Amino acid sequence: MNKIPVYMMPGLAASPVIFERIRLPEDQFEVHWLSWKIPLNGESLSAYAKRMCSEIKHENPVLIGVSFGGVLVQEMAQFINLRKLIIISSVKTKDEIPLRMKLVRSSKIYRLVPTRLLQQIEVLQRFAFNQALKMRFKLYEKYLSMRNKEYLEWAIEQMLCWNRTQVDENVVHIHGDADEVFPIENIKSCIAVSGGSHIMIVLRYRWFNEHLPKIILDA
Repeated sequence: MNKIPVYMMPGLAASPVIFERIRLPEDQFEVHWLSWKIPLNGESLSAYAKRMCSEIKHENPVLIGVSFGGVLVQEMAQFINLRKLIIISSVKTKDEIPLRMKLVRSSKIYRLVPTRLLQQIEVLQRFAFNQALKMRFKLYEKYLSMRNKEYLEWAIEQMLCWNRTQVDENVVHIHGDADEVFPIENIKSCIAVSGGSHIMIVLRYRWFNEHLPKIILDA
């Protein structure tokens, strides 16, 4: 039996290591991790998505994207034929983006975000005043690997300014009902994961290991 190719795209600034505990049956699926590239000068999200498609080496793959990676794979779907398109902890249109992000977008205050702080996580760890904060920084250090300033500024702007208004009917949307970044109240239709936070791909990996194979195989 030919294995089904599954490509996984992490969230904004994240390393594909976020998928390290996702285990799909090896006799059915062939998993490939995708990584962020540095954007070209003035590159649009659509052009970036087309360039990312060069990393897809199989016909009719499954494409899975988390958070901003979910936005990207929806853009990639315009250029390649897919067996299935799955987004996790993400949005399908600009209407699902929460009001606070829309206000940041309209005020353009995102241009003042100190992206250099994300480049200095190891330094910030020294100032963590409790164990919970220290653990959070440890997670950031492990999973947020793309800290290039140009990339961070580009990615934040592309996420906030995404203008899609029409839902891609082929999208399968998996979303946690405790997502603090994209609250589920704004999500129109999805497979809801009880207690799932925005980083449930890491914290709720057992749910994905149990349910993802069936979601992929469902016609």
